[in-house]
Amino acid sequence: MMERTRRHLWRDIGSQLPFLAWLVVLWMLLWAQFTVLSFLTGLVVAIFVTRVFRLPTVALSGRINIWYAALFVVQFLFAVLQGALYVTVQVFDFRRQPGAAIIAVPLRYADDLVMTHVAVTSSLIPGSLVVEADRDRRILYLHVIGVRTTADVEKQREGVLVWERRIVRALGSPAQYRALRAGSTKGGVR
Repeated sequence: MMERTRRHLWRDIGSQLPFLAWLVVLWMLLWAQFTVLSFLTGLVVAIFVTRVFRLPTVALSGRINIWYAALFVVQFLFAVLQGALYVTVQVFDFRRQPGAAIIAVPLRYADDLVMTHVAVTSSLIPGSLVVEADRDRRILYLHVIGVRTTADVEKQREGVLVWERRIVRALGSPAQYRALRAGSTKGGVR
């Protein structure tokens, strides 16, 4: 019984290792010290936080495609720059008010981690903001500016789905990636 509990503890710590490492890095950034002492105190704080404030374990896909992840970062930075310029043009166009709408985007992949990444990505690109996420139905509701026609709405919706596909290419589970490559809606998608 004791051996089983010990194995469960080590498995739990192993699954939380990326989160622990991230908390240690945040601790070191918070104190702006990259020393052995700040690492050790950050490790103690990270273990304390993860033990006291227990969160459900997030099932990571276990797959990271470095090429698609790097491509995602470049495309994201370009989209942020493009979005900032687009919003700036709309703000200084005194001839007309920029149109705005709240649109629903039904996501294709039934995965909390993918949904979170899509929501964060969509919110960080200027011109759109996630106002609600319906986890059960996998729908993101975004407030977007620069929308005047239904074609603009569809363009925005398709843009979010493109980001979802990019995230699945970079971080999705093997089943999601296979489904994406096959162009189907099976294997980790709804």
